[in-house]
Amino acid sequence: MRLLLIEDDPDLSNSIKAELKRAGYAVDVAFDGEQGEFLGMTESYDVVILDLGLPKISGLEVLRLWREADNNVPVIILTARDSWHEKVDGFKAGADDYLGKPFHFEELLARIQAILKRVQHRPQEKLSAFGIELDEEQQTVLINGQEQVILTALEFRLLRYLMTHPNKVLSKNQLMEHIYEYDGDPGSNVIEVYINRLRHIVGKDLIVNRRGQGYIFGENI
Repeated sequence: MRLLLIEDDPDLSNSIKAELKRAGYAVDVAFDGEQGEFLGMTESYDVVILDLGLPKISGLEVLRLWREADNNVPVIILTARDSWHEKVDGFKAGADDYLGKPFHFEELLARIQAILKRVQHRPQEKLSAFGIELDEEQQTVLINGQEQVILTALEFRLLRYLMTHPNKVLSKNQLMEHIYEYDGDPGSNVIEVYINRLRHIVGKDLIVNRRGQGYIFGENI
């Protein structure tokens, strides 16, 4: 999953980004509203974390611009402006959630996960399919209830994205957009390499390569 953090405080943004990366997310950071609005309109994100008091364009205006352009990316407002009427303004502008500063990172992470489950129509607490159970906190995968395998950061990001989109053709570009950051520089065959590594872990028949189109998780099950 790939997140966009729009936060003008360098220390806070660095701290949040580091925690989110440890939790297995690819994270892009924008330090003002103009840059954030541009990234949110041109890149693919699963969730945006948006401060309100931003240079150049306020967070509320960024959110209004996206919604006017039918950009429905899920947005969590993270701000010190947490009076009831400011929360109402945020929800009216199109926010999906609202968290006041100071905050505990565990709460922000829980809210991100709740939004992702809602967007992915995933009612169960743990991500599981076709005998594969992914532990998102430990970043491990349990195979048929018996063998537990520790995943690397990229293996975890890739498998989680595949498992949240079962039986769908996912192109190589789509996969790269959701597991790499904006300034990442992956090699041209990195997806193929990690798909092969995952197939050795979860079973070669579980991730199918449809030539010229992409990959499908679970097609032959």
